Amino acid sequence: MRGLFAALCALVIFWRLLPLDTLPPGWAGPDLITALAFAWVLRRPAYAPALLVAIVVLVADIMFQRPPGLWAALVVLGCETLKARAPGLRDMGFGPEWLVVGVVTLGVTLLYRLSLAVLLVPQAPLGLSLMQMAMTVLCYPLVVLASSLLLGVRKARPSEGGRGRI
Repeated sequence: MRGLFAALCALVIFWRLLPLDTLPPGWAGPDLITALAFAWVLRRPAYAPALLVAIVVLVADIMFQRPPGLWAALVVLGCETLKARAPGLRDMGFGPEWLVVGVVTLGVTLLYRLSLAVLLVPQAPLGLSLMQMAMTVLCYPLVVLASSLLLGVRKARPSEGGRGRI
């Protein structure tokens, strides 16, 4: 499953790099790698360990020409925050989980922008960053649904102790 996670992220990177349109889009799409990492960490933490998430997002940073390592570190921090909250969210419905993921995504996005501002790195307009964050949160249920139905990544039962098969 770890290999499948890496392959899905590589497919997302490949898809985003394809020259499908010559004009820049008027909207910012979701960060599917972040949504996928958050969904898998909440369901089966063993399927998306921190080192694998860091490597995959670092490769995405390099390929998308973002400051290398900053987004990767913040996504790993967000994944570890969600991993710590996973046992409490296991018994609740999807609504509270989606809310927690939205708050963590907002925090990661704001920390990213704040870090870039402190370091005086040029960045995208605030509207585009907020649009990408909102699209990531809105596509999260679809990522969870696809992961559950197509790939079998479901929440761990209490008898499993929150661990997935390795």
